[in-house]
Amino acid sequence: MNDLVLKKPGILIVDDEPAIRHLFEKAMKRAGYDCQATENGEQALAIMSQRNFDVVISDIDMPGMTGIELSQKILETYSSDVIVMTGKVKSYHYDEMINLGASDFVEKPFSVQELILRVNRVLRERHLKKEAKKSHEDLKQAYIDSIHRLVMASEFKDEDTGDHIVRIGEYSRLMAQKLGLSTKEIELIYYAAPMHDVGKIGIPDKIMLKPGKLTEEEFETMKTHTIIGAKLLSRSKSGILKMAKEIALCHHEKYNGQGYPNQLLGEEIPVSGRIVAIADTFDALTSKRPYKDPYPPEMALDIIRNERGKHFDPLITDIFMKYFSEFLQIRETIGAFEEVNLENFMLSERDKESIQT
Repeated sequence: MNDLVLKKPGILIVDDEPAIRHLFEKAMKRAGYDCQATENGEQALAIMSQRNFDVVISDIDMPGMTGIELSQKILETYSSDVIVMTGKVKSYHYDEMINLGASDFVEKPFSVQELILRVNRVLRERHLKKEAKKSHEDLKQAYIDSIHRLVMASEFKDEDTGDHIVRIGEYSRLMAQKLGLSTKEIELIYYAAPMHDVGKIGIPDKIMLKPGKLTEEEFETMKTHTIIGAKLLSRSKSGILKMAKEIALCHHEKYNGQGYPNQLLGEEIPVSGRIVAIADTFDALTSKRPYKDPYPPEMALDIIRNERGKHFDPLITDIFMKYFSEFLQIRETIGAFEEVNLENFMLSERDKESIQT
């Protein structure tokens, strides 16, 4: 036996005429809907703040808040569809409602059967939109998962697990939020940032896994992972891969113009690259690598603070320091966070020079 209980569609009727309101409410309930009715826009919004409705059917010409004003507030705040009705049709009403995004417009007088047909149509379209959105999200998730699995191929050379790429996405999203970027930009950087080091797949293992300091020639080879990554991610129409290419190419640029591969200066570096520069550095410092043990979080913070205006964007550095506890929480939550024995702790050969200068 199927224990699933199908929820009745919720309908809210808003009309200042009691006879019409009661007639439609009764008819909707008889048609199998979970229906509620109220006499004005203010009451409708109060009711909607307490429960969800699939469709709101509202008269336009009402005392106080008009149906147009009510519809605008509903469509701005809630996910409900709106059907508007009036007995005093004016052409501007129709234009306004279409521009607002109303799902239907009906002229009084009309039959109860017609209204039910209209509601059924709107509900069908609503269901199809939800299914399309779900399919889109499923496809998007499969797309992201596939990319992350490919990125893992390069990360396994240098990381114990894939937790690093997950943390980079989380750090970058948090920083983008604190910077006040748009919802779209935040989403793009969240999905793109984990691909920052995909170019390492083209770096020889003898360099990637070398426990000591790299020679000048080896370091020049290591730097090419930015260009390799950008080439791998190029020629895509995907917004995520376009940003991933930008990050892969620019996340080792320095604010003072002494980074690589193109020695970009200050805000010539895309904001995505400036964000991932700090995210990647913090995670690398606090993680175990073939050439070093993890650094204590406070030491990592000091290193980043000292690079303010040199390696890192001053504003982004200030935000990182202000919300350091939130970044640290991500680091401690995702993947094993190794305690450091400070008595025996030593800087790695690779980091001594950069930290002391």
